Amino acid sequence: MSDHHTYKKIELVGSSATSIEDAINNALAEAAKTVDHLEWFEVTETRGHVKDGRAAHFQVTLKVGFRIANS
Repeated sequence: MSDHHTYKKIELVGSSATSIEDAINNALAEAAKTVDHLEWFEVTETRGHVKDGRAAHFQVTLKVGFRIANS
């Protein structure tokens, strides 16, 4: 094991009809199915769809960092 870590960032877009938090968790859950060592995220954009004067759907863009194996 090394004494440092190296990371890679990917960009994801998550969505939810419920909340921004659910949109984030939906994106992370899907990424976790195929990407190992997910470690952190940052929200870079937040958007939504308006229906009848209310927020009807939420969408977030995330940058997600994962650790390169064996680093």
